[in-house]
Amino acid sequence: MEVERHLLDNGSAVMVLPYDPDRRVVLLITQPRAGVLAAGETPIFEAIAGMLDGAHPVDRAREEAMEEGGLRLGDLDHVATVWSLPPVSTERTALYLARYGAQDRVGPGGGADGEHEAISVYEIPLDDLRGMVEGGTLTDAKTLILAQALMLRHQGLWNA
Repeated sequence: MEVERHLLDNGSAVMVLPYDPDRRVVLLITQPRAGVLAAGETPIFEAIAGMLDGAHPVDRAREEAMEEGGLRLGDLDHVATVWSLPPVSTERTALYLARYGAQDRVGPGGGADGEHEAISVYEIPLDDLRGMVEGGTLTDAKTLILAQALMLRHQGLWNA
């Protein structure tokens, strides 16, 4: 039996969920996504992400955090490297958590000049993030994984 498969080979990616334990917020973005818009939905909350294009995941995460969120990141905590869409794509995404503070918001974010990404930046209170996780309204799977990892690894953020 012969079977035809279509495969998307666009490289690998990185995603980082920045969190500020002092102000008790996470930084998320929205960006118009063709699949979401085609389904008639409004833009969804996502963690900062980008394609590796040959860069080391930590380096690319820092670059994307500055471009998309205007955020300077220090140490990154690796959560997992996951298959983004295994039935049709070779892409794997390295997932990270990264602590930041108010002093690390050094730029406006919004995306790289000339790329017309239409990115909006939001600082979401941790309690709202937990509500989104528990209520099923955080619908980007990779962002959901990162939010759950934050909740498991840093439970004290909610117990304070």
